[in-house]
Amino acid sequence: MEVYCTRPGCHRPQNYFADLDDKATLKTIQQKFCTTCGMPLILAGRYIPQKLLGRGGFGAAFLASDRYTPTIRQCVVKQFQPAGNLSSHQLQLAQDLFEREALVLEQIGHEHKQIPDLYAFFPITVPSLQAPGEDQFFYLVQEYIQGKTLEEMLNEQGKFSEAEALEVLRSILPVLQFVHDKGIIHRDIKPSNIMRHSNGKFYLLDFGAVKQVANAAAGAPSSTGIYSMGFAPPEQMSGGKVFPSTDLYALAVTIVSMLTGVTEITSLIDAYSNQWQWRSQANVSPQLGDVLDKMLLNAANQRFQSAEEVWNALDARSPSPPPTSGSVQPQPQPQPQPQPQPIQPATPKTALSKKPAVPPFSTLEMLTGAAFSGFEGGLIAIALYSLLKSPLPTLVIGAVILGGLIFAQTRRWLEKSDLLIIPAITLGLIFFLPILQGGFSIPQVLIISVAAGLVTVALISLFRLIYKLLSLIL
Repeated sequence: MEVYCTRPGCHRPQNYFADLDDKATLKTIQQKFCTTCGMPLILAGRYIPQKLLGRGGFGAAFLASDRYTPTIRQCVVKQFQPAGNLSSHQLQLAQDLFEREALVLEQIGHEHKQIPDLYAFFPITVPSLQAPGEDQFFYLVQEYIQGKTLEEMLNEQGKFSEAEALEVLRSILPVLQFVHDKGIIHRDIKPSNIMRHSNGKFYLLDFGAVKQVANAAAGAPSSTGIYSMGFAPPEQMSGGKVFPSTDLYALAVTIVSMLTGVTEITSLIDAYSNQWQWRSQANVSPQLGDVLDKMLLNAANQRFQSAEEVWNALDARSPSPPPTSGSVQPQPQPQPQPQPQPIQPATPKTALSKKPAVPPFSTLEMLTGAAFSGFEGGLIAIALYSLLKSPLPTLVIGAVILGGLIFAQTRRWLEKSDLLIIPAITLGLIFFLPILQGGFSIPQVLIISVAAGLVTVALISLFRLIYKLLSLIL
């Protein structure tokens, strides 16, 4: 197995240990050390970095394996390295900020399905290579999203169509509204930080730059150098205070790069007027173009102030023409920056809650879900009838349970692994509790459930075929 050293500056970070290819050894070995610099390689005793994903001024990210999970689950290990020689007080402050950030990441990852989950965070102290003393590094472990970033997709296919760009925009706006309502600004939105999962869902990545807006009053700088050139608006480039419209600006630049296919995004800014000139290189409707131009205005208070406002502007049939970056605007009187109003979840007219970004199901996913529903429905029917001894209550309760499972599939609350785990648990209960078997043997229970699954697949396939034929005729 290849193991990657996480010490910054290690000259030969790649290590290979043949004994780790054996899973029994992998799960029981105490520690491995870098053959070049002596850095401990198994982080926190369980995470094994295997590939460098990226490195920047604040640290690095690695693809790793968690040896204490049954499937040796892949994850992303992010290392934060405080710059310079810090005093003990500064190092303690850095650790406090790191732990506070980990709490934020755990909360938003747990509450929103389009943000990677946080698995762990921990510091590691090792002997320094430069002089007597110790180096301390901080690590975050997050969910690994298998798919392609917008940057990779852009390099492969070139410019996106307006429909494809709108899909990304409508998928990310609810995520931004969620984090902004939490008082969090992402501050580094760009194509490489938006990932399309293999299931079609878009994820917003790399919240290593997030800070709670409320913390800015605690004496910390309002902004830092965490941004990507071309994607950051003027207030962020100058080190000033950042706002929700700061993220909306970066998201607009990301969409413009997709529509134009231009990777050197700063080439779309006119050097003389310092205004965006991108429409001539994109096939885009006036409505979407006007929305993006307003998101790209230099003044933060002239842009949309929330992701909800952008969503409503996209939905409006005849939106009022927003001020474009090329028009001359009267200078507003200095006034406090408006703060975005949080969306109340109970308000029925909230556009973002009305239209969740749920990607369409492929034919394979539809048939897999049908097989799951039929098989699980057969197991539920056998178990309920064994307990209730009456067809009508069995039918009603079984329909409610199965309807809930089908609804969870349509909302993508159930992932692929869940479609195996849930029937396995149900079958295990029937196996270990004979009272649920209804007089059937376990092979008979399996035969009935498999038959129910096959019948469901056949019916779904028939209805899908009829629907397609009617669509062609009508």
